[in-house]
Amino acid sequence: MASSFSLAFLMLFATIACAELSSTFYDNSCPQALHTIKLAVNSAVRKELRMGASLLRLHFHDCFVNGCDGSVLLDDTSTFTGEQSATPNKNSLRGFDVIDTIKSKVESECKQVVSCADILAVAARDSVVALGGPSWTVQLGRRDATSASLSAANTDIPSPLLDLSDLITAFSNKGLSTTDMIALSGAHTIGQARCISFRKRVYNESNIETSFASTSQSNCPASSDGDDNLAPLDANSSTFFDTCYYKNLANQKGLLHSDQQLYSGGSADSLVSSYSTNTAKFFNDFAAAMVNMGNISPLTGSDGEIRTNCRKTN
Repeated sequence: MASSFSLAFLMLFATIACAELSSTFYDNSCPQALHTIKLAVNSAVRKELRMGASLLRLHFHDCFVNGCDGSVLLDDTSTFTGEQSATPNKNSLRGFDVIDTIKSKVESECKQVVSCADILAVAARDSVVALGGPSWTVQLGRRDATSASLSAANTDIPSPLLDLSDLITAFSNKGLSTTDMIALSGAHTIGQARCISFRKRVYNESNIETSFASTSQSNCPASSDGDDNLAPLDANSSTFFDTCYYKNLANQKGLLHSDQQLYSGGSADSLVSSYSTNTAKFFNDFAAAMVNMGNISPLTGSDGEIRTNCRKTN
C-alpha cells in the first residue's frame, strides 16, 4: 500500500514538474537555441532599430490572448481565421518575417524542439537588451497552440483608449499587478504608434502639452486620412530603452490616451514619478513584469505542439 502511494505521488510530482517552465529547458535538447535567437535578433535590430519594439509587441499580443502560446503567429487560411486580423493587430503587428528567419535557424540546429512561443519570449528579451534595456532570465518550455482566437484578440488586448481603472482591470484579468501594468507600459519608450491610435487624444484632450499636441497633429490629420501615419511613442528616444517615456508622461507628453492615464492625478502617478528618475527601479520592475507576463497560461507537457513552421500548425 505504501509503495503504491509513493509511486502515485512520484507520478503526480513528475506531472507537476513537467508542467513548469524552466530557464534550462533546452540545455540538453538544443543547447545553441538561445545563442542562435540572440544573433538573429541582433541582426534584425541592427538592420532596423524599430524591429526591437515590434518583436517585443508580438510577445505581448501573444500572451494576452489565451496565454503565451504562439497563437498570434498563425496565418489565416481558407478554413481558419487567426488573430492577425483583429483590430489591435491588423496593419499594425509586424516582425513575422524575423520570427520565420529565427525559426528556420533554430530548426537547423535541432528539428522540432524549440517552440515558436518560446522564440517570441526570448526574442522579446533580446530586443530589449539590443536597445539598451535590462536583461532577465526567460523561463522556457512553452508549447505552441493549434488554434487561435480572433474574438479574444479583439477583447483581451488592452486598447489605447482605456482609462486607468480599465487598464488595471485588463492586466489584473491576466494575473498581472498594477505595478506590472505600469512597468510593462514602459515598453512604449521604444516603437511607433499609428495615427488612428492617438488622433482623439491629440485633438480633443486637454491634459496634453500644447506644442507636443501641435507636433503630433502635423502628421495625423483630423480626418480619417493618414490613419497609418506613424509617430514615436517616446518622442525623445524611440529607439533606446530608457525612462524618457515616464518623463514625458510627467510633462503631459504621453502620445496615447492610455499612456497619459498613468499620470493623470490617479494612483499610478507616484510610481511613474519614481521610474522617471530611477532607471534601476524601472529596469528591475520591467524585467520582473516580463517574467510574470511570460507565465500567462503556457501550454506545457503534452499540450499543444512544437510547430515546424510558426505560421501554421503541423
